[in-house]
Amino acid sequence: MTFGQAVRLYPKAIGWSILLSTAVIMEGYDTNLLGSFYAYPQFARKYGVLQSDGSYQVTAAWQSGLSNGAQIGEILGLFINGIVSEHYGYRKVMMASLIAVIGFIFINVFSPNTTALLFGEILCGIPWGVFQTLTTAYAAEVCPVVLRAYLTTYVNLCWVLGQLISSGILRALLSRTDEWAYRIPFAIQWVWPVFICIGVFFAPESPWWLVRHGKVAEAEHVLRRLTRKSSGVPFDASATVAMMIYTNEHEREITAGTSYWDCFKGSDLRRSEIGAVTWAIQTLCGNVFMSYSTYFFEQAGLATDFAYDFSIIMYAIGMVGTISSWFLMGWFGRRTLYIGGLAVMTVLMLVVGFLALGTADAAKWALASLVLVYTFIYDSTVGPVCYSLVAEIPSTRLRAKSIVISRNVYNIVGIVVSVLAPYMFNPSAWNWKGKAGFFWGGSCFLCLVWCYFRLPEPKGRTYGELDVLFERKVPARKFASTVVDPFHHGNKIETKVEEALTEQV
Repeated sequence: MTFGQAVRLYPKAIGWSILLSTAVIMEGYDTNLLGSFYAYPQFARKYGVLQSDGSYQVTAAWQSGLSNGAQIGEILGLFINGIVSEHYGYRKVMMASLIAVIGFIFINVFSPNTTALLFGEILCGIPWGVFQTLTTAYAAEVCPVVLRAYLTTYVNLCWVLGQLISSGILRALLSRTDEWAYRIPFAIQWVWPVFICIGVFFAPESPWWLVRHGKVAEAEHVLRRLTRKSSGVPFDASATVAMMIYTNEHEREITAGTSYWDCFKGSDLRRSEIGAVTWAIQTLCGNVFMSYSTYFFEQAGLATDFAYDFSIIMYAIGMVGTISSWFLMGWFGRRTLYIGGLAVMTVLMLVVGFLALGTADAAKWALASLVLVYTFIYDSTVGPVCYSLVAEIPSTRLRAKSIVISRNVYNIVGIVVSVLAPYMFNPSAWNWKGKAGFFWGGSCFLCLVWCYFRLPEPKGRTYGELDVLFERKVPARKFASTVVDPFHHGNKIETKVEEALTEQV
């Protein structure tokens, strides 16, 4: 099936996937909000400490605590989602999470001190953790192979869009001097949950989830809902369901269970490693310069208004980069983009470090410009491609739990980085500023070495073909060239498929 045929046949699936993924805007929005608030004069006066020069700074310890609060909540939400989504289905869990986040936002808006704000961030992190993995898994399960990369990487576009919106709102409110300068940005988060929750109420359940629970007739009905009859593209819902049952039965033969522990058995251990490290690389490659961009720009010597202007430009460039990744993935594949992106970012980080050694006034503008270049490279390679990889690599029976484990590794690494970053940039702590580029350049190079030896290419492969490749322990560098037959298991599984279909007649 070509890309054009898939778009004509699956416009409804594309729409539903986009709707659910839009929830990730909230997480991207808040993540950038906190990082940008540290450079916000009104926020610093409310939650910061008076410095010797008369300015206010949120201490490095509280910066780490607030930034990690949401990630701690996300870890809880991720593990909860891995259990309840497989039991109750994606729709119900998504709706419950959206309703919960509406209530939790109240705490952030009206928090009187840093302790209350930390509590609110932890609670908001729980539903955000659900959004992180559920939306990616849903996108991977409602669309055909040819659309997989586009709809899973759309999640990254939502993340960048949330960051762009928060930067724009903060810039617009910079002239306010009262407490609503930082309360309004928190309150705007109420915009998304309501309309998304209404849409999710009418959304179909994942057909793969229905097959895993023996609801074959419902799966066939959902497939018809996800497709358009007048597309002119040949489509047989019964044959598609039969393929899903076959893949599910094949995976049951390899791995009987669907628990978290099963993610670390047999070939699924390798798949879990790939997903976890691939997601951790998003943080280990130096994207802390983007997360703390406004604060970094300000500490590098730019005026506050220029710092926010540069952040808005940076996230706009990030959106362009994400959209360009949709074309680049079709031309080069996932593995090549990941390795190429890391190679360029390693060089950029080292250049940032060397520039920070200088004291010339032009150096600060060069630093800011390099962060913009880094943003484009990151958001056209590692940023969005990661979402495609972590959704494609796991087996279908363990996908939700495998994505949960991968994202939690990302969050744990993120907590460590969130502890280190404020000390790197804060003038009252280590005060490395741009010299942190040396540290992240080295980290980025180690990520590049791992990808060369361990990251496979899933482009164009069905889930059945990927099962066979991992079962045969094919080296990562040979995934793209190895020929496989996903139906080589004989009549045993075919009999189970026939029995499952017969039971529904």
